[in-house]
Amino acid sequence: MTRILITAFEPYDRWPENSSWLALTDLARWYDGDAEITTRRYPVDLTQMSENLRKDLQANFDFAIHLGQAPGSTLIKLEAVGLNVRSDGSSLIADAPEAYRSSLPLDCCQRALIAAGIPNEISHHAGTYLCNAALYLSQHYSQSYGLITRSVFLHIPLSPGQATIDKGKPASMSTPMASAAVAMVLEQLRTNSP
Repeated sequence: MTRILITAFEPYDRWPENSSWLALTDLARWYDGDAEITTRRYPVDLTQMSENLRKDLQANFDFAIHLGQAPGSTLIKLEAVGLNVRSDGSSLIADAPEAYRSSLPLDCCQRALIAAGIPNEISHHAGTYLCNAALYLSQHYSQSYGLITRSVFLHIPLSPGQATIDKGKPASMSTPMASAAVAMVLEQLRTNSP
């Protein structure tokens, strides 16, 4: 059985909820596929997130799917590259590779989402905040510790409830659509990864 770690983040800043966690908890309620899923909610703190991620990856999952909230986004972003950079411009890990590119079939994931009518794109820059750090560190720890785990990061738009209470009325995506997107990516990884 395929073993998958799926992570999301806790609320932060002005957001009382995090769309990544909303999508993950929704998925956990209805998913009944053939994968064994382990879920985690990480703090919005680089040191704590990094430590929790490193410990979780020691279970040597087949895949790690990391989710993060993307205010202002209108679509699911399949992040292809994690950079060794913090928001202040310094390195996440000294003397480590500058970047890791996901080896997973993001093109297959994208086609499945398009076929299901879920707006998405493959993105080559996950920013310089915790989302990028989760993708980079997941790949770095897997390589450093000789793990089989391969990683991907999905940026999730705000939920409609979040957008409704925000004064700027940003773009949103329903939580059921976001959780369906995560499940489709999960299935594509299971069936199309070498």
